[in-house]
Amino acid sequence: MQKQIIVLIGGPGTGKSTLINELVARGYCCYPEISRQVTLEAQQRGIDQLFLEQPLLFSEMLLEGRIKQYEDALEEPDNVVFIDRGIPDVVAYMDYIGDDYPEHFVKACEDFKYTKTFILPPWEEIYECDTERYENFEQALTIQKHLVETYKKYGYELIEVPKDTVDNRILYILDKI
Repeated sequence: MQKQIIVLIGGPGTGKSTLINELVARGYCCYPEISRQVTLEAQQRGIDQLFLEQPLLFSEMLLEGRIKQYEDALEEPDNVVFIDRGIPDVVAYMDYIGDDYPEHFVKACEDFKYTKTFILPPWEEIYECDTERYENFEQALTIQKHLVETYKKYGYELIEVPKDTVDNRILYILDKI
């Protein structure tokens, strides 16, 4: 079986991390979303929201971390690796806030390609704000639009995961791979 690096994408609060956690519980190799880790480390240094205060630095750190996740996934003994958010997410978020970014952001999107891309739709009933998620639901909808546009721009076919129970969402994804 050929290596499959599968990315789960979607705006904030769509259930990506919940699905990743369930996939881990079922024995699948998964890499978590790294933006929370970057945000928490910045908060420990006294920067409340690094993405809002220094978006390019935050995005550079995310890009570096997501490239490392991709490269690490290639080395995994498992034939299937799931990743919570991908490299094009960095570009989508920079476009969302309207900031410029260096050409190597674009090159990374072109050079590192995921096997399959599952997109989770906005779901107001499960949406929650917390200390790392500052966006309201309306902003989450706009971010979703940027994610769809960005991934399509880089040639991805997006497979939408239906709103359903965690178990049924997992079964849907596994059936598609």
